[in-house]
Amino acid sequence: MALDPQAKFILEQMELAGAPPMETLSPEEARASADFSLLAGEPEDVGSVENRLIPGPEGDIPVRVYTPKGEGPFPALVYYHGGGWVIGDLDTVDVPCRLLTNKANCVVISVDYRLAPEHKFPAAADDAYAAAKWAADHGSAINVDPSRIAVGGDSAGGNLAAAVALMARDKGELSLAYQLLVYPVTNHSYDTVSYFENADGYLLTKDTMVWFWDHYLRTEEDSANPYASPLQAEDLSGLPPALVLTAEFDPLRDEGEAYAKRLTEAGVSVEVKRYDGLIHGFFWMPAALEKGRESIDLAAAALKQAFQLEQNQR
Repeated sequence: MALDPQAKFILEQMELAGAPPMETLSPEEARASADFSLLAGEPEDVGSVENRLIPGPEGDIPVRVYTPKGEGPFPALVYYHGGGWVIGDLDTVDVPCRLLTNKANCVVISVDYRLAPEHKFPAAADDAYAAAKWAADHGSAINVDPSRIAVGGDSAGGNLAAAVALMARDKGELSLAYQLLVYPVTNHSYDTVSYFENADGYLLTKDTMVWFWDHYLRTEEDSANPYASPLQAEDLSGLPPALVLTAEFDPLRDEGEAYAKRLTEAGVSVEVKRYDGLIHGFFWMPAALEKGRESIDLAAAALKQAFQLEQNQR
């Protein structure tokens, strides 16, 4: 397939802007330069938005709670932003989180987990799990039905959502209804066809992913930990149903689809959708990419169906 014309225009504008490659920057510089707000568009109104602090393993974790209009109690999506575990924050995914709140009619809890390299693995994964556990244990305080909790995220956030699903199964403390994995990082490896085909020129590059991983992991041994590389988990059975979204022109395409395949082989109900012509980051770009908006619609519909199914089974 050819590049989607809207994605091609975005890449051309970024090239004209002449920003230096992320891997040449310090983490602080990269965080300051990462702004996708124009591509996200205007934030949609929801019932309410509240910034809170919740207890985490090493101090409080900032979260932003989006509540739809209506009575509730609502199901909830605990959402983890992307950014290679190094960049990104609550504002990065503000627009998608608002859209998911309204379209899925659920509370969205966006999590500002600790970033690397100041806080290396497993800090982000531990914060991510703590936030999901808090939603289940204290959901009634934010008008949430604690029996209908999903996790989701994009890129590194998709990695964290997959890790939380594994942790929840392994610890046996938390039952999740669904996992939304948007172009997730699933493996510390650069040997896939999509890494070869899309190593450069499509927003996320192989060199940037190497930079992200090098900041995130403490040791080479960490790379084989399934909470860092979910694709390396020996057993994927007993995990919640999943929606896995990938992009054709994305280094992470093949590892996301490989994870979906392994989930299916383990008996997990999985829907996988590849967006032909698109680049990494499309979920952040609903104002600039028609298919970006479509992906949020698809995610919201899948969440809504999963929450309804969970309610019907009670």
